[in-house]
Amino acid sequence: MPAIEIRRDTPGLLRLFTALTAVVAVVLLTALTVVMISVRDQVRLIGRDAAPQAATAADLYFALSDLDAQVTRILLAGDGDESASSRIDALGVYRDRGYQADRDLQSSTADSAVTLRLMDGLAVYRQRVGQALAAPSAADRLGYWTQATNLLHQRLLPDAQRLREQSQRRLDDAYAQKSATETTGTAVAVLLGGALVALLIFLQIWMARRFHRLWNPALLAATAISLLLALSATVVLQLQSRQLADGRDAGLGPHLALSELRALGYDAAADTGRYLVSANLSYYRDDFTAKSDCLTGDPACKIRSLDRALSSGSASVTAAASARGGLAQVAGPVAAGRWAAYQAVHQRILALADSGKTAEAVGLLTGIRRGDAAFDFAYFDASVADATETRRQHFDRSLRAAETTLTGWSWLPTLFLTAVLSLLPLAVRPRLAEYR
Repeated sequence: MPAIEIRRDTPGLLRLFTALTAVVAVVLLTALTVVMISVRDQVRLIGRDAAPQAATAADLYFALSDLDAQVTRILLAGDGDESASSRIDALGVYRDRGYQADRDLQSSTADSAVTLRLMDGLAVYRQRVGQALAAPSAADRLGYWTQATNLLHQRLLPDAQRLREQSQRRLDDAYAQKSATETTGTAVAVLLGGALVALLIFLQIWMARRFHRLWNPALLAATAISLLLALSATVVLQLQSRQLADGRDAGLGPHLALSELRALGYDAAADTGRYLVSANLSYYRDDFTAKSDCLTGDPACKIRSLDRALSSGSASVTAAASARGGLAQVAGPVAAGRWAAYQAVHQRILALADSGKTAEAVGLLTGIRRGDAAFDFAYFDASVADATETRRQHFDRSLRAAETTLTGWSWLPTLFLTAVLSLLPLAVRPRLAEYR
């Protein structure tokens, strides 16, 4: 009698186990599809919005820094024929940097109030520059120029720094959200995928014992597909995570740090000219030294914004993505060496100015021969620009690799688990038919 009851109960148990397996498969399908679509969208958010906005904010800060440096060059060049080429070059760069700043502000999606304040301040800055260039006397030129450069350093650059920090926080948040989604996805693949595989194995063993058959081909295929899906999903999530993390730590982070250091270099180089325009005001000597300390990675660096780094699980990677380490860390020894060459020229210019040889100092600053300040700075800037572009390309490659890794994973779970759900009836229908 008990044997007969067990036999009669077998169809019910078989249906129960099959239904439970199907429910787990459907839950896994839904959860895994949602996770994969979320990760794909978050990768796109980082690559097409958060990272470009961070780069735009860094580019804006750089453009504003160079804008003022070119104004100083224009004033130093004067109206003489011997410095006409330097003046024309500075005017051209000033115009280009102005367009660059306008473009960055128009494409910024950060704090609209700060952006509007920057636009307004930039218009006032241009007005003061125009007045300085058109002023009839040296005293008037100095007065308008002082207003312009003070406006830039006390209002425009701090606001640009706020936009940069906001964009980097948004980028950090995007990475953090993606990391949380990846953790959820890995848990889904391991736990629910493992549960589905375990149920299929259990069903295989239970049916083998009840029906005295060794293997069920349909269940074997379903188990293999489920195991492949769980393992593949886990590998894909981890692989794209490493690819995008590498893009951040070896590409985007150093790229943003280099943009910051490049802007600092332009602003420091402008201090050389400001020292001459202001009739040897010691503030600009000290300001250059402070900025140069940061460019060389000297612990004496006091610019606190350089402490900003992209978030990372590794302290060493965070340091590598920060401008705090100076040029040698993020741009390499070549760029650091070229900045040292410019420092030497800077000291020569200041020595000439302090000894009353202002004309020679101006000539050394604006000259374009090897050994002149303009030449050495252009040589330095070329190396930093090249390193910055290399880092950007590294991030772009990593982003494309992550997007390629995720290709198809918005529909692959559906394909895999539809096959599993189709195989389940094929596995149990012949056994249930024995009880009819």
